[in-house]
Amino acid sequence: MKPEIRIASWLLASVFVVMGGYRLWHAFHGVPTANATLVFSAGELLLGIAIAAGWRLRAMALLGALLMLVDAVLSYRFWILQGNAQATQLLHFMKNIGLVGGLFLLSSLVVGKRR
Repeated sequence: MKPEIRIASWLLASVFVVMGGYRLWHAFHGVPTANATLVFSAGELLLGIAIAAGWRLRAMALLGALLMLVDAVLSYRFWILQGNAQATQLLHFMKNIGLVGGLFLLSSLVVGKRR
């Protein structure tokens, strides 16, 4: 794999590793956390590790893209807001959409032997 693709995969994976790990770390230290959030966070952490390791990279990148798309639509409903609140939510929505694009691009660049 080309070095720039490897670096891109690590950077994209870092979003899942950091955010999943962050929520799990806080739950471990006593922050009340719903069971669904714990399961989701563990899955997110594992997904990030899989992407960073290059394990089934095409499938994991597509799964990450789907996850980020669903998160964008469910979490950042800018279309029901107005003013500064709308602008803030639109920014976060578009950040997720940009990550979806990066993950789709990563999935299309994977070449060579599948692992």
